[in-house]
Amino acid sequence: MSERGRVRTEPGAKRVRAVFAGTVVADTTRPLLVWEVPYYPTYYFPRADVRTDLIAPSERTQHSPSRGDGRLGTLRVGEREAPDAVLEYAESPIEELRDHVRLDWAAMDAWFEEDEEVFTHPRDPHVRVDILASSRHVRVEVAGVTVAESRRPTVLFETGLPPRYYLPKLDVRLDLLEHTDTVTHCPYKGAAEYWSVRAGDEVVTDLAWSYRTPLPESEKITGLVAFPHEKADVYVDGSLLR
Repeated sequence: MSERGRVRTEPGAKRVRAVFAGTVVADTTRPLLVWEVPYYPTYYFPRADVRTDLIAPSERTQHSPSRGDGRLGTLRVGEREAPDAVLEYAESPIEELRDHVRLDWAAMDAWFEEDEEVFTHPRDPHVRVDILASSRHVRVEVAGVTVAESRRPTVLFETGLPPRYYLPKLDVRLDLLEHTDTVTHCPYKGAAEYWSVRAGDEVVTDLAWSYRTPLPESEKITGLVAFPHEKADVYVDGSLLR
């Protein structure tokens, strides 16, 4: 592991593949995890493990105060292309980044760690998710209206984030929830669906979420509903979460 400024790098142990237009464009067993931001890493591939024959270099560059000047490139497979989806820091002050290729996560069609597809961003090897049954009293208010109350929450503890209290649907005022089309992805939990909450004359959009079919390591929250205390008043054992 090494650090320079706010950037941290660490060799990874997983086989990582990126797929674009039905083609595996990068496949490595020696990925480099790079924390460009503090919250989660991204993958850099050794250049030898990337289909460089599918990359058309451009004259465009991207500057980073810590990583230096990177050259952008376009990924082309058949009739499909992903402009500026390739980034290389050939002369980076961070030695580990040299001779490595960064592929834009969102521009790829799919990412795999070993043979499992991953979403949103790489799993951080230093993040732990613990999901525990609890008997704490949880009550959720929106605009003064109690929209959920339970004494059998399931508490999800995720490194770097506040605890989240997942409640059985039988303990939620489902008549106040309006399903939306919003879907988000988490590399540890899977795909979440959302509900807006109507409390009196107030509607809070996409306030509650649930994982209908979470990833295997998060099966304990299947079908349970969570409300963030950043947008709702969540009381745990009578105390308002701040």
